[in-house]
Amino acid sequence: MDTNIASEIDDRDLLEQARSDPDRAVGRHAASVLLDRYHDRVYIWCLRYVRDHEQALDMAQEVMLNAYRNLDSFAGKSQFSSWLFSITRNRCLSELRRPCLLMDEDADPDDRVAHDASPDRRLEERVAEEDLVDLIHRLLEPVEQQALWLRCFERMPVEKITEVLGIDEVSGARGVLQRARRKLRVGITE
Repeated sequence: MDTNIASEIDDRDLLEQARSDPDRAVGRHAASVLLDRYHDRVYIWCLRYVRDHEQALDMAQEVMLNAYRNLDSFAGKSQFSSWLFSITRNRCLSELRRPCLLMDEDADPDDRVAHDASPDRRLEERVAEEDLVDLIHRLLEPVEQQALWLRCFERMPVEKITEVLGIDEVSGARGVLQRARRKLRVGITE
């Protein structure tokens, strides 16, 4: 499969090729092209969580390997990118929960100035974030989730979101985003 041709094939077709013949070169190449499309965004997501380049690279690689190994478990009820970013989010949250094993033997805990928010505050923020993500997954359609992600985290212009997601509505992504915001407002007040 030519790389230029592969870049024009949509995610669903690449996923179908990867699943239909996973042990042959065509299937592996399709999976590689599919996952490569999202590698940079997965890395950036990981970097935002851990704020360490090397650790984010390792985590992104783990996410990609996990996704590759579990392509058959993707049910197709959402976009492939939503499924992949769920894996990424879960990996990042697991990393944040993991205790740091590095210790400075000479450091005195009483000398440490607390610059961070208290552990209780960080926990509250994390729980609030998880609640918001859960609310988004429960209330929004996959296209609304993707549009919201592209607008809020990728900082993509509304016109580009319309083009990328292939939205046919007259108002384009603007209408999808407004509908998503209304649903979230209602969901938060309930």
